[in-house]
Amino acid sequence: MKKAVLVGIQLPSMSDHDLQSSLQELSRLVNTLGYEVVGQLTQKRSSERGGTVVGEGKLKELAKWTGGNGTVASMAVRKLSKAALKFDKNKPEEEVEEETAEEVSVELEEAEILEESTAQTQQPVQEADVVIFDMDLTPSQLRNLESALGKSVIDRTGVIIEIFSRHARTKAARLQVEIARLAYLTPRIREAGVGDGRGGGGTSGRGGGESALELDKRNIRDRIKELKNELAAIGQEHLTRRSRRQQEISVALVGYTNAGKSSLMRAMTGSEVLIADKLFATLDTTIRPMFPESRPKILISDTVGFIKKLPHDLVASFKSTLDEALSASLLLFVVDSADPSFRSQLEVTKKVLGEVGATDVPHLLVLNKQDKLKDYEKEELQKEFPDAFLLSTRSKEDLTALREKILSYFEEDMVDEEILVPYFAKGIIGEIRSRMRVLSEKYDENGAKLLVRATPENLKKIKGQITTAIRRQ
Repeated sequence: MKKAVLVGIQLPSMSDHDLQSSLQELSRLVNTLGYEVVGQLTQKRSSERGGTVVGEGKLKELAKWTGGNGTVASMAVRKLSKAALKFDKNKPEEEVEEETAEEVSVELEEAEILEESTAQTQQPVQEADVVIFDMDLTPSQLRNLESALGKSVIDRTGVIIEIFSRHARTKAARLQVEIARLAYLTPRIREAGVGDGRGGGGTSGRGGGESALELDKRNIRDRIKELKNELAAIGQEHLTRRSRRQQEISVALVGYTNAGKSSLMRAMTGSEVLIADKLFATLDTTIRPMFPESRPKILISDTVGFIKKLPHDLVASFKSTLDEALSASLLLFVVDSADPSFRSQLEVTKKVLGEVGATDVPHLLVLNKQDKLKDYEKEELQKEFPDAFLLSTRSKEDLTALREKILSYFEEDMVDEEILVPYFAKGIIGEIRSRMRVLSEKYDENGAKLLVRATPENLKKIKGQITTAIRRQ
């Protein structure tokens, strides 16, 4: 098992609680990858700028965990190409390189150190195989850090994309993750092991003056375009299936990753969906009818979980998956009420849904895992969120109550009406049973008299079918 040391940067706008909460979440992400966290280091900084993000002292302290020398090697000095040097004939190449080195040196200390060391500085207990930063790193920062530490360095987005890559199961999810991975990789491609000669035209595929690095980037752009075309074709299929369900009532479970959505999905539908105490265990949208099946039938969908600092490319890539929430009749905001940070997690959920335009969809807040709360905590939550529904997926009574609340919600806009269905109008009674709740039924020589509860739209449609059947008779 790989050993990892985590690094957190505390900016002026970040409280101690926010810092520790974010690091705890990163630790869970890293554990999901199968790594063992052996240590954490934090530093207060004025910004995330600078060639190595952390200060010189903290960099050397971090190097103790990795066996590195704690200094950025000359690879951080960026040489100008010979072609670029032609534009400055008055300066020799050595002088230009020295100025570049000075620029890098300034960049390394660009951010002000607000606190050089933390109150609880950990001493290395074992050497780490990888260093993981709780932030996004620029390509040059990654390069400088790996040079100083001598080990692989990963940022938060890199961790999340790797988890998504491992957990994607359907073709659509794999395409979405691959697009996000390539978009993340493009600016981070290095020319290691590639000569810096220039390529000409010919059968090699390079254009005139195109470097190996530029060729790699062009190939990635072409691949992304190809993947997007494949995803668009699948998206059209999903759109067709979704349009067929437009007439059916649907409930989408949305919320932070590991809030218990899949457990609730399984309990409400009786389906075998993946349940795991891991972040992003579910990436693919699963749709099942509520069980026992209701009249009208209600479809429930489980969607990909959200997380703080979710990479924008992943949100964009999974837009087709999140569109399930956009087309839902009702959203259930599922949160882990036993998690002290669930309020900020709820805000993340709302923010991501806002990015896909689902803010106007009606919603119900479900405070999950209430079995982990004390009685006074439940009372306080009910006062703070009077319209929320407290739930434990382990309680049959809670699940039955939630089912009735969902049914009553959709029945608020329904009306009760008696419909006479002639015996010769074949198939209509079956459609009534699938789309409406039948409150009572009687039979006489004219046909079946059904007292139903349904939406005005469905009533109008059924009456139109009965009228057509009578005209044909």
